[in-house]
Amino acid sequence: MNKVATFMRESSTARFFIPVGIMLIIFGIVFFSVNNKNKNYIKTTATVSNVEVLEEEYIDDNGETVEATYKVDLTYIVSDKEYSATLENVSKYKVGEKITIYYNPKDPSQITQTISMVLPIVIIALGVVSLIAGIISGVNTFKKYKKMKEQERNW
Repeated sequence: MNKVATFMRESSTARFFIPVGIMLIIFGIVFFSVNNKNKNYIKTTATVSNVEVLEEEYIDDNGETVEATYKVDLTYIVSDKEYSATLENVSKYKVGEKITIYYNPKDPSQITQTISMVLPIVIIALGVVSLIAGIISGVNTFKKYKKMKEQERNW
């Protein structure tokens, strides 16, 4: 069998996991830095003032139901001043419903729904695990390739 084809087949796991791991680590770091900027945001309650459907619920090619997504307009008060904001691609809320948001104390018009650092850390950890799995797979592939070359010489 062709050595290059064998090597390519055997290294497919490494060629998948290494780039995926690197991408997850990069994405996690970017996500972490964005969330880190938001860590000083202050918790408040906003009232849903309007709800619009962005995408209707539908059934995908696999027969799975894909939930509808919505655009939600909010109003909230900071230091006796009313602010409004819009969240897109969110679950359905009802007009008048109260939801928790976090606002930037330097610019209360900037909001986010979460300031959790757990998700970026989980993404980075998955990236590290994927990268390690890819490296281990690559090392094992290289060992197999070396062993195959050794056997070839002995014939």
